[in-house]
Amino acid sequence: MSTDRLRARIVLAFLGFLAAFSLGAIAQAQAANDACKGGKVKYYRNPMGAPDTSPVPKKDSMGMDYIPVCTDDNPADPAPAAGTVKISLDKVQRLGVRSAAVEERALSRTVRAFATLQFDERKQYVVAPKFGGWIEKLLVNATGDPVRRGQTLFEVYSPELNVLQQEYLVARGVQGRQEVADNRLRNLDYPPAAFDKLRRGEAPRIIDIPSPVNGTVVEKKAIEGARFQPGDVLFRVVDTSTMWVMADVYEQDLAFVKVGDSARITINAWPDRPMTGKVAYIYPSVGAKSRTARLRIEVANPDGLLRADMAATVEIASPIGKAVAVPESAVIDSGLRQVVLVERGQGLYEPRRVELGAHAGGYVQVRAGLAAGERVVTSATFLIDAESNLRAALTAFTAGDGQ
Repeated sequence: MSTDRLRARIVLAFLGFLAAFSLGAIAQAQAANDACKGGKVKYYRNPMGAPDTSPVPKKDSMGMDYIPVCTDDNPADPAPAAGTVKISLDKVQRLGVRSAAVEERALSRTVRAFATLQFDERKQYVVAPKFGGWIEKLLVNATGDPVRRGQTLFEVYSPELNVLQQEYLVARGVQGRQEVADNRLRNLDYPPAAFDKLRRGEAPRIIDIPSPVNGTVVEKKAIEGARFQPGDVLFRVVDTSTMWVMADVYEQDLAFVKVGDSARITINAWPDRPMTGKVAYIYPSVGAKSRTARLRIEVANPDGLLRADMAATVEIASPIGKAVAVPESAVIDSGLRQVVLVERGQGLYEPRRVELGAHAGGYVQVRAGLAAGERVVTSATFLIDAESNLRAALTAFTAGDGQ
């Protein structure tokens, strides 16, 4: 074979290879364009997400085809308006985008708080005699004992009272003197039962000291045989027929609570026996560290099951009224501003800044920015953000905001 004929064959083989390669590239490009559904391929991206693109079809090191990235050249498809985001309908389906209508709703917020039970401060009493003496005998000698009004707590011997009793007996029938002696005894809270004996002419050596109220002994310092001075607190008795529920409400929930609101109380010891009460008082300070305010709720305790320092949970339903509201999942909150995606149809979404109000039952009140009847995206909002570079649209949308 001559040299010229060999050269001719090599040239023909190379031209055939080029033709086959060109036809293959054209076929791949046509297949990519078909994947874009009438549009054109902008470039090809790495199938594994690596930052590598190609203007022509190619394969990666593992033999996987690069993925075509389409551009919308369809003249029938209008360009999105300024400040809106366009997502192809097939991507909308793949992302699982869901939307909901903006509606006016009757909102009601439930404020939940941890609480403890305390004694009613207005029904606590102390037994602190205004005279001195010795405790001859203790008749109620244990903390926690129930007592009745007028029941004898202890018997005392008091030299001071014995002197005043004798003066009273001597002054009987003497105008002016009897009244003075009577007042001296009354000023020392001389027991009424002892007065009855004194009026009959008896001067008892031992005086019975009664309980001032029905209740429970919560503190006992009296010891049989001990001497006490005037003003010493020997007993503390509490009427437990009413208890206070002290609830700690977070500062941001105070706007939804007021005096008179009905409260549902669940005692940890008896979760199956909820109680109801009303907010009686809101204390005027907020804890500097806890950032909570205290509420007082009064509840009846006729069977005496409630005890001080028991733990409870309080739920206070606070109606907000009818208001335009959207699901909480519809809001993109950057911390500085809150935005929702308003659905415009055909894959168009408008990021719109809104002014929010109260959160209640999975919904959030919209004070400004939306009207009833519009539709907002409720799921895949952040996926839309990632897929369509929403942040760029938001930057243009908020470019006029002051820094």
